[in-house]
Amino acid sequence: MIKVEEALQTILEGIRPLGCERIPITSALGCVIGEDIVSGRTIPPLANSAMDGYAVIAADTAFASRARPAVLDVLEDVPAGRVATQPVRKGQAIRIMTGAPLPEGADAVVRVEDTEAEGGRVKIFAAASPGLDIREAGEDVKAGELVIAKGSVLRAAEIGMLAALGRSCVSVHQRPVVAVVSTGDELVEVDETPGPGKIVNSNGYSLAALVLEAGGIPLQVGIARDNREDLLAKFRTAARADIVISSGGVSVGDYDLVKDIMAEIGSRIQFWRVAMRPGRPLAFGLLEGKPLFGLPGNPVSSMVSFEQFIRPSILKMRGYRNLFRRAVRAEMTKGYEKKKGLKYFLRARVELRDGKYVAALTGEQGSGILKSMVLANGLVVLPEDVTSVKPGDEVAVQLLDDTLDLTQAPGYL
Repeated sequence: MIKVEEALQTILEGIRPLGCERIPITSALGCVIGEDIVSGRTIPPLANSAMDGYAVIAADTAFASRARPAVLDVLEDVPAGRVATQPVRKGQAIRIMTGAPLPEGADAVVRVEDTEAEGGRVKIFAAASPGLDIREAGEDVKAGELVIAKGSVLRAAEIGMLAALGRSCVSVHQRPVVAVVSTGDELVEVDETPGPGKIVNSNGYSLAALVLEAGGIPLQVGIARDNREDLLAKFRTAARADIVISSGGVSVGDYDLVKDIMAEIGSRIQFWRVAMRPGRPLAFGLLEGKPLFGLPGNPVSSMVSFEQFIRPSILKMRGYRNLFRRAVRAEMTKGYEKKKGLKYFLRARVELRDGKYVAALTGEQGSGILKSMVLANGLVVLPEDVTSVKPGDEVAVQLLDDTLDLTQAPGYL
């Protein structure tokens, strides 16, 4: 039996980012870019108006006020998408819309709120300084500038920038295909009514959802029955994926055959027990260089094991540098006792109260109580040498989602 940290090191040291593929930018959100993006154009290409108003020569408005407005001749209207047909000269103005190129000769824009149109002329009620409400050429991006560095995670802003640069496709690290195999004669599909001794295959769905959440592509192979032939067939199908996950069949029971099948199909098993609870009976091996995880069958065990080992593996394959969930320090609301020698992951609800994080356990901590995960947004992590914690003790909590980042009102209010 090895420690969690040793298991994690063993797993991650053998995983490399997948190769890159060119995909439409509409499908690239959350992907890691596999190329440097250098701008081939200047944005904006020309100086343009930041406001609806009038392009003027600033000196013509030097003493303008409500009491003594400057009066200028209006030459034409220039909406966004069009260019002025004539330059602005002394005593003249051009009505201009936001985004329209600045006419030749003009050096300022007076917003429409500070003007009043009167026939073919305009009254200017406010003095303008050179450069007022003008977006200069290249203010956003200059040609030849490195705009997005290789290895960056593409967010909405990066997708918009790629579009602005005329890049409809982009090179990104591939998303790993993750095969999910559920094992056991006791399992039935989600639409079936479980008979005596049967349970619904919930693991197949929770694990597929976790794969999706981590940015992988789930391949649900289905239920493998507790016999050599069916297990072999399902695992050979699953072996086409980049990562293989099975749930169930890795403990010491007579029908727990997964470890033997892993060896038979050529997987080099590196460990099969980890000093943690839940999730101790966890097998890991490599199949033709691909990671193969044999998770426990209990639903909480499989989900906790996924969070510790498979999520960072998926992210590393996707080219991510930051692989782990955020952790916070929180005060326990109640005490808890545990066995020495195992790292515990307790399901908890974490809240921010009076500027401090507080962790309340979600109830019974049995590995088969899926509701404990439904109620949780974090895992209280108790080290191997700890045997108990008291109310008010500060503990590490691994967050499971972004509920603590979301608020009912803007945080700046």
